[in-house]
Amino acid sequence: MKLGVHIGYWGLGLSSEDQLTIVQEAERLGYDSVWAAEAYGSDTATVLGWLAGQTTKIRLGSGIFQMPGRSPAMTAMTAATIDQLSDGRMICGIGSSGPQVAEGWHGQRFAKQLQRTREYVAVLRMALARERVEFHGETLELPLPDGPGKALKLTISPVQERIPIYLAAIGPKNTALAGEIADGWIPTLFSPEHVSELRPLLQEGADRSGKSLDHFDIAPTVSLCITDDLQAGRDTMRPFIALYVGGMGSRKQNFYNQLVSRYGYESEAKTIQDLYLEGKRDEAMAAIPDSLIDTVSLCGPKDVIRERLAVYRDAGVGTLGVTPTAFTAPERLEQLRLLAELAA
Repeated sequence: MKLGVHIGYWGLGLSSEDQLTIVQEAERLGYDSVWAAEAYGSDTATVLGWLAGQTTKIRLGSGIFQMPGRSPAMTAMTAATIDQLSDGRMICGIGSSGPQVAEGWHGQRFAKQLQRTREYVAVLRMALARERVEFHGETLELPLPDGPGKALKLTISPVQERIPIYLAAIGPKNTALAGEIADGWIPTLFSPEHVSELRPLLQEGADRSGKSLDHFDIAPTVSLCITDDLQAGRDTMRPFIALYVGGMGSRKQNFYNQLVSRYGYESEAKTIQDLYLEGKRDEAMAAIPDSLIDTVSLCGPKDVIRERLAVYRDAGVGTLGVTPTAFTAPERLEQLRLLAELAA
């Protein structure tokens, strides 16, 4: 099981120098990859391009490029450019984001997501293979008909023969789609205890495309806090879980709330959401069961973390992407060092 570090959204609490120090230390410690995120603030591509010139070995993952914010051709251009800048270290993680961001920020309708993702990846692969892009689908038409557009091909070549494409997905149908069309899967609020319910979905998708999952990478994003004070560690996880389960999306369209409900926390998920949407965030955080925190995050003393790492390995996780949950750069560095020691 390889380790990755998520640096999240840029500009939230840490300086550029702090973030660079964290990434370079992760590289020195042997972490396989670094992942940058975007929502409606910093963008991922700029951060990865900046890191490409200041690292030498660590792979650079978009975690994730928002599909509604970029055409598939633009994503191909960006991925190929970063792959060249980094001498072949790009991992292209993509996802559909959510309806509030897609429609409110990017002005793109959040509809036909399964078909849109399928066609998006098809065009992306075509472009990265430097084929002349001509595609006629339900959601994408290239070139546009009855106009001056012509079928074009990417003018630069990626360093990698095949840039890996990872799909961020948490719903059952999207998870199956990841197994069908992607090289890896990026789940959030991942529960290794429920992998027996999730892996068949990936296999279902792989069977549709006639491929094996032998080299498919399960790469969850997991919050990390190694501490001798287990309860304090759990408490550091509460704001993130409350935000996602309670407030990430509308009452009817919160995919994280639905995910936690499928884990068996249906009534708790409803309570957390009700409190959060009523503005009672402290109460929403307090309503998160300790068992849920322990399931979807890595927190607690070293012996607990070591045991949990074994659980993730047994669940088939190929890349464990961690977000050190600490307020300062030195604290985050210490978290990365401790995890590297425990995972060795």
